[in-house]
Amino acid sequence: MSLFNDRKDSFEKQFAHDQELRFKATARRNKLMGLWVAERIGKTGPEAEAYAKTVVAADFEEPGDGDVIRKIRQDLEAAGKTVDEAELGGKMQQLLAQAVEDIKAGR
Repeated sequence: MSLFNDRKDSFEKQFAHDQELRFKATARRNKLMGLWVAERIGKTGPEAEAYAKTVVAADFEEPGDGDVIRKIRQDLEAAGKTVDEAELGGKMQQLLAQAVEDIKAGR
């Protein structure tokens, strides 16, 4: 029975660890997306950092990426910039991979 409990505890700890890493990677990806959009709409320095924080905060409105995508699209359109769904999705995947690598590297 002890072996079963140890194994169960190990799986629970691994699950919690994986969820924490997923949360951190998603938050980092959203910040990177915010910085990418900020550059496209002409924001730099502290203004770009502040904008990136609003993108991170937008992710807490609803589950999934829909809230982040909606905010980014609205902000780009308000600035007169266009982005197609494929480009946006591709950039999100690219930045998620970068975020995961950054976290694994301890950055």
